[in-house]
Amino acid sequence: MNKETRQFIAENIEADIHQLAFQAARYPMVNMPLAICQINGKQKVRSKIPLFFNTEDILYPVQLSLEQSSSESTAKYKSTLCEGNSLTDLTGGFGVDCCFMSDGFKHVTYVERQKELCELATHNFKVLGKNQIEVIHTETEMYLSGMTHVDWIFVDPARRSSSGKKVVLLSDCEPDVAALSNELLAKATKVMIKLSPMMDITAAIRELDTTSEVHIISVDNECKEVLLILNQSAPQNIRIKAVNLLKNEKIQLFEFHLNEEASAGVTYTQEIEKYLYEPNASLMKSGAFKTVSQYFGIHKLHSNTNLYTSSELLLQFPGRIFETVKTWGNSKVEHKELALHLPKANIATRNYPISVDELRKKLKIKEGGDTYLFACTLANEQKIIVECRKCF
Repeated sequence: MNKETRQFIAENIEADIHQLAFQAARYPMVNMPLAICQINGKQKVRSKIPLFFNTEDILYPVQLSLEQSSSESTAKYKSTLCEGNSLTDLTGGFGVDCCFMSDGFKHVTYVERQKELCELATHNFKVLGKNQIEVIHTETEMYLSGMTHVDWIFVDPARRSSSGKKVVLLSDCEPDVAALSNELLAKATKVMIKLSPMMDITAAIRELDTTSEVHIISVDNECKEVLLILNQSAPQNIRIKAVNLLKNEKIQLFEFHLNEEASAGVTYTQEIEKYLYEPNASLMKSGAFKTVSQYFGIHKLHSNTNLYTSSELLLQFPGRIFETVKTWGNSKVEHKELALHLPKANIATRNYPISVDELRKKLKIKEGGDTYLFACTLANEQKIIVECRKCF
């Protein structure tokens, strides 16, 4: 990268990259394809990976590798789960996970089959001062077969088919971690596998029967990834952790054992109390609907309505908390009265016969404001709309 290209990048961080592509003739000394790639990269990581954005001389790959990389917050969370003398990242990619996890190890090996990503990683790790990371350019399976034993292996299998579609089965991932699980555990004391949030957790655990922990990670209530931690032997029970990473490094966390859900006690209700609770995305993915009811002593509205209510404010609940204002029935008269009462509101449906768009059209209520409407079904099958305001 020459000084003209470097200066062009610095002066155009906020620019529209599509417009820049047409200006190459005006800047003959600028390597425009490289400049556009770097400007696009910086724009993508500004909020996703602040450390990289704020570090001079970081180089960025093509857009797909950026899209598939972890965020700084999820990478930092992974770094809290593992430590030791040695770690091998068998699917290095852009190197975000490897970068942050490396802080807990004396020696780290980054393995990647794409030569360009290896070159970028070598440069970026040096810029970031991650001198304990060794970069290896080779195929995952080839390196795995000959590697020496380490404390931890991390693997993030590619989750897109040859046609570009996202996949939901382990066998469709590359590498196939289920097929490699015995070899992975022969080469490491523990193995951490990153999976898509779309993955069927029950099916994954069935295929990877030495799974001891499952971490379901959301960022600001958007489910981003599922982590499986494999031990040398099958555990008696699997620990599930539903994690929601919030702004200011706050965390919503709910932990339970997999077999707790089947035996958990739950009470259903047909009355809306003072507070309404909506589980966050990680808790929803975990399926701990009865367990969370029992743990907090709150009532579930219906077996298929994943909303809860209580008379007391429970600030530790892993999700959003609302204070109820009024409960509306499902008649045309009440719908008309509600529409006159509220010109705009945020509408959600839970176990309700029509969609949000259909209900909004029916009520003639615009989107927005501080009021929330939850259209749902109670334990006695009654259809209602709960008017409430967000507490937390």
